Amino acid sequence: MPADNHLLNATLSHGAGSLAADEQYIRNALDLAREAGKRNEVPIGAVIVRDGSIIAGASNRTVRDQDPTAHAELLAIREASSKLDRWRLDDCTLYVTLEPCAMCAGGIVLSRMKRVVFGAWDAKAGMAGSVEDLLRHPRLNHRPEVRAGVLAAECGALLEDFFRRQRVEEGSAPR
Repeated sequence: MPADNHLLNATLSHGAGSLAADEQYIRNALDLAREAGKRNEVPIGAVIVRDGSIIAGASNRTVRDQDPTAHAELLAIREASSKLDRWRLDDCTLYVTLEPCAMCAGGIVLSRMKRVVFGAWDAKAGMAGSVEDLLRHPRLNHRPEVRAGVLAAECGALLEDFFRRQRVEEGSAPR
C-alpha cells in the first residue's frame, strides 16, 4: 500500500466520466506526481478509480527501486489488482498525468482497463495517439475508452519544470 493512503479514501459525487470528476482525479494524480518530483523521480502520478472511489495510487519509482518498469501506471495497476484480488480491471478507470508509454499501454490493455484519462501528451513516447495509438489499436482484443488532455497544461508544466531544474542542477538527472 502506498504512503499516499489519504488518496484512497477520496470519492466524488460527480457522475462517472464527467469532466469535473476526471479533472479532480487528475488533480489527485498530480499530487502524487509532485511528491515523486520531490524524491527526484520523474513527476508522473496515477490513480485508479472504481465506483467513484480511488482504489490505488502510485507515482514513478524507477530511481528508488532501480527498476525501469516502476512506472506510476504499472504500480497502480498492480496495487488495484492486489486490492481487488483479480487481474481484470474492466470496471476501473486509470487517471495518469502523462500519456502512457508503450510498456504502460500494454499493461493497460492486458488489465482490460475500462477507461484511461491522461493529462499531458508525450510527443516522444506516447502510445495513445502521439507516437502511435496502442491503447486503441484495432487488432488488439481490448481497447479502453480514452480521454486525453485533461489539465494538460498543468501536467505538462510540472514535467517541464522538473526537467529544467534537472538541467540546471548538474549531475542530478534521474538515472
